[in-house]
Amino acid sequence: QGPFRVDAGSLGLKRCAGCGLKISDRFLLFALDRYWHCSCLTCSSCCVPLAQIASSCFTRSGMILCRSDYIRLFGMSGECRSCRSSIPAGEMVMKAKSYMFHIKCFVCSVCCKRLVVGDHFHCENGALFCDQDKPAASEYIKRNLHSSAQDDSVTDQMVKTDYLIDR
Repeated sequence: QGPFRVDAGSLGLKRCAGCGLKISDRFLLFALDRYWHCSCLTCSSCCVPLAQIASSCFTRSGMILCRSDYIRLFGMSGECRSCRSSIPAGEMVMKAKSYMFHIKCFVCSVCCKRLVVGDHFHCENGALFCDQDKPAASEYIKRNLHSSAQDDSVTDQMVKTDYLIDR
């Protein structure tokens, strides 16, 4: 999730999540569902103001981190739902519900069409289906997924740019 620079003129006075003071600066940051002075949103590890070094920030274990420190502290983590291989920290991924996919693996389970920004898709038990193959989803799940750990949840979604995550 990234901090967004906002022109404070239209918002009225907000309190900074970092220092607790009112923000009277012309610009402020909106990150993690809170408002911040540009100088108060800093990396928990290196203490550098995130507005100076990046347009994104990462959170984990109660820390707000820059990309470099996130990768340094948490390294490789995550597994692609489709191919089951690990996803290195820092690699761009696609997300559907709680599942992560390599960009190349974010494809329809029936026709193998790559799902891209703007495509509507259906996610059932971690399997992806394009709009055309949505009617075949239940039958595909019965035939191909014999895991007892199925989550039985079904979601219709549209691929958006925020599904492209820089881990």
